[in-house]
Amino acid sequence: MTIQMQPIGTVRSPFLQGGARVSRRDITADIVVREDYGAALQGIEEWSHLIVLFWMHELAGRRFPLTTHPRHRRDLPAVGVLAARGRERPNPIGLAVVELLKREANVLTVRALDAYDGSPVLDIKPYDDYDVVTDLRSPSWWKAATGGA
Repeated sequence: MTIQMQPIGTVRSPFLQGGARVSRRDITADIVVREDYGAALQGIEEWSHLIVLFWMHELAGRRFPLTTHPRHRRDLPAVGVLAARGRERPNPIGLAVVELLKREANVLTVRALDAYDGSPVLDIKPYDDYDVVTDLRSPSWWKAATGGA
């Protein structure tokens, strides 16, 4: 099966491939939505947070092993890439929950979008309390790697 998608917008960000590692919490970026999708943004500014799906274009076409050490740390156990949160994936689709800071026409300014500058945006959805999971389970190695977060 072939799946074809057209981006609805593009990321403008200071987050560049090969640049210094930055915490995604510190990244402010713009999502420039195609003008022909402008009407689709009506009412979006009423939401504080959004789910952004984007294409990790810098990784498209590359093949990766099916197992990995999360965060490229050899002290963490090797797991399947679908059990890790890294960029190396069968389909380079990125997902981020971002804070919507403002909307100006077809441009959304957001915080915490770790997509590289120029990344195509596939979809945007409001994030609400229905999406919040309160009894989250995660592996002990993940908790150790992230300081308990």
